[in-house]
Parts: sequence; structure tokens; C-alpha cells
Amino acid sequence: MCCTIRFVVAGLAVFALSSARADEVSRPAPPGAETAHCLDQKERRAEDETGDLVHLGAAMRVARSRMPGTVVRARLCRSNDGLVYVLTVLAHDGKVARLTVDAVKGTLVGGL
Repeated sequence: MCCTIRFVVAGLAVFALSSARADEVSRPAPPGAETAHCLDQKERRAEDETGDLVHLGAAMRVARSRMPGTVVRARLCRSNDGLVYVLTVLAHDGKVARLTVDAVKGTLVGGL
């Protein structure tokens, strides 16, 4: 029974994410992420070595304080306002939202 529930929950999460990806095509970019360019691994590592960024865990806590749930995707992007974390959150009620957290200040700058 326990494993069956896990499979059902995993299936629902996949369904919610696939629905979210379909919404991403038609939904405008979140505030603060207009003309955003998300960094690749080499660029992220270089930015992280500067020591100016808040930890991803801290950004995730900020996002979850706004929308309790599970962060299913996290990207570090360069936007007009500087570096931001763009976090996709799957809420406990099944809703999916994209929240933007300033990567230097650690404050929520957009989403929902």
C-alpha cells in the first residue's frame, strides 16, 4: 500500500509538472526575469565563487515561505535586475508557480 501511494504521488507530480511546462509556453515570464538568460554550470560556478550570492537553500526557504510546497526546479538567471533564482514550486494543493528570488539580496522579487 505504501509503495502504491508513492507511485500515485509521483504520477501526480509528473502530471503537474507537464501541465506547468505547457503553461510556460503561453505564460509571460515572471517579473524580474524579463529577458532572462539562465546560466550554465560553468557560469554558475564562476558566480558562486565570488561569494556574493545567497545559498540556493536560503532562496528556496524564501520561496516556500511564500508558497509552501516542493521546489521542483531551480535556475540561476541573469535578468535586467541582476542575478535571480527562478524557482518552480509544486504546492501542496497541486498548483505550480514560478517564483523569482534576488540571488544577491535573497528577497522575493516576483512570482505567482
